[in-house]
Amino acid sequence: MEQIPTSSTARPPENIRLGILSMLLAMALMTIMNALAKILAESYPLGEVTFFRNLFALLPAVAMVVAAGGRSCLHTTHWQGHLWRAIVGLASMVLLFWAYHLMPLANAVAISYSAPLFLTALSVPLLGEKVGAFRWGAVVVGFAGVLIMVQPGPDMIDRGAIVALTAAVCYALAMIAMRQLGRTEKPVTTVFYFTVISTVLSALALPFDWVTPDAHALTLMAGMGIAGGGAQYCSTRAYSLARAVVVGPFSYASLIYATILGWLVWGDVPAAHVMIGAAIVIASGLLILYRETRRAAATASQLDSCPKTQAPNADPVRTV
Repeated sequence: MEQIPTSSTARPPENIRLGILSMLLAMALMTIMNALAKILAESYPLGEVTFFRNLFALLPAVAMVVAAGGRSCLHTTHWQGHLWRAIVGLASMVLLFWAYHLMPLANAVAISYSAPLFLTALSVPLLGEKVGAFRWGAVVVGFAGVLIMVQPGPDMIDRGAIVALTAAVCYALAMIAMRQLGRTEKPVTTVFYFTVISTVLSALALPFDWVTPDAHALTLMAGMGIAGGGAQYCSTRAYSLARAVVVGPFSYASLIYATILGWLVWGDVPAAHVMIGAAIVIASGLLILYRETRRAAATASQLDSCPKTQAPNADPVRTV
């Protein structure tokens, strides 16, 4: 899960090539994490899989803190915000892992791309943001793509699709929480406390549903957690190297990775309607990203033209 920081402060010189490579690596690691979660969910409870994902993700999270300056990054006064972000983020993670268990990997990933659409819609009542006709149009078109993927009928809707959509809603709520935290918190601080709190919260489920993992499963769990934490580090790094409008579109490479891995491991090939719907959702997401980036740049320009006004900290916009 990646971060798109937009800031009114001056950026260091861009390294577009390295930024793109970092994002592609982040999405590859994220896909590996998702695939390992799908494999492990076949034999282990979802709560246990989620716990070990977060536990082993502490390793790259601590490395991020050390690289960013150590203990100074851990200071926060927004514990309620971090707790709420962890709750909705953890709910999204559990639901996504469940969706991976219920349906092909690429299908679940494609549906999860609807999170930015829910974010735009929810930002009006929850953040008081003004959404213009352009972005509302992109949201409507994007949800049309979701309907094409889900194909609701009079008799039933695929349970995996419902779970994946619910996960996208939860992640949109997490993105809203991250926007609010991003006004005062550094990205590394948010990532670290999410990982710590999620580890503690997911541990609460262990006494109720536990299967002792063998050495092979523990290895997969460690790989899952380290890959997930590494993906967060690489995506954060990508957005520090280049603008969101440059590296953001490459986050959709995860669908390509998921399609290839799903075919190689499970023999799954996404149906035509899933790919068509995914293309529409991706196009809508890119339009929203483009509009958000232009809006942030315009805000930064206005702030820069007012020398007596102190610019606020970065307000992160996050995508799936």
